[in-house]
Amino acid sequence: MGDGLRTLRVVSTDESLSANARAAVAALNGWEVDAVSSVGELLQRPPVPGDVILMDAWLRGENVYEACRRMVGKVRCRVFVVTEVANEMAGPIARFSGATGIIERPLTRSGLAQALESSAGPRPVLPEAERGPLDPSKNELPEALLVDLRTGEPDAKLARAVCDPATGLFNYAFLNYKLDEEFKRAVRFAQPLSCVMLGFEGQADDATLRDLAGIFLAASRDTDVLGRFDESSFLFLLPNTGPDGARIMAQRVREQAEAQGLRDLVGDPMDLAVGISACPHPTVKRREDLFLHTREAYFRASSSGVGIVVGS
Repeated sequence: MGDGLRTLRVVSTDESLSANARAAVAALNGWEVDAVSSVGELLQRPPVPGDVILMDAWLRGENVYEACRRMVGKVRCRVFVVTEVANEMAGPIARFSGATGIIERPLTRSGLAQALESSAGPRPVLPEAERGPLDPSKNELPEALLVDLRTGEPDAKLARAVCDPATGLFNYAFLNYKLDEEFKRAVRFAQPLSCVMLGFEGQADDATLRDLAGIFLAASRDTDVLGRFDESSFLFLLPNTGPDGARIMAQRVREQAEAQGLRDLVGDPMDLAVGISACPHPTVKRREDLFLHTREAYFRASSSGVGIVVGS
């Protein structure tokens, strides 16, 4: 900031995180804290090489991983995602999104000191022409985003860990992680979250499943989480979306699948059933409640043949 100090830039709407960072940095020589509430505000005064950015995992109004991707090529310093609960996937997900890694709350002097000591060099930045898979304006299959930022090459290990091989959508394990994350975010910031289960009877070949995944992606936003739940059903998490918006998206998917003439393995038309549930809702107290209401709505839609059922 012009006074010889390097800056720890905290991106968060949570004042307690900023206060925690100031307390942890107070005993460290050569550092100061600058807190902003959004990535846009951060980029108005771009960090300089040697600074460190702490991104709140519960950043209001933004998906922190999408936010990290947007900063690729725009900042030349280390970026850490601040998480509350240890999760074996948090570090890899943060890294493929462009961050250096994660730091757990509460922030401590020793934890910050270790991160700050590793921040002396600038963050590697890919040339513009090589950043295609990380362009957030492109709504691509999740597997296309799983690249090593140092080389631009696919990260096969991470892709196997979080993606369904047949469709390229996220797998059940990652869906479980994201349901926990998105539900906590929705509760913390009193924002709507819709959960959608969609599926068909029978089986389908990989080519048809891939076509179906393409329909899902065309009907979704880049902040939506799309995954394969089991052999013939899928689960969507739609942040900042109520049941009406989820119904519109589901109807769009059903109509497009019919228009493309998708069929199952025995040649029958793929008739998609959809169950929807959303929070906030008086009966949704836990993430399990949200999922169970969605699953029940899906079964009702499947058994009744009405197409789309919005549960409680």
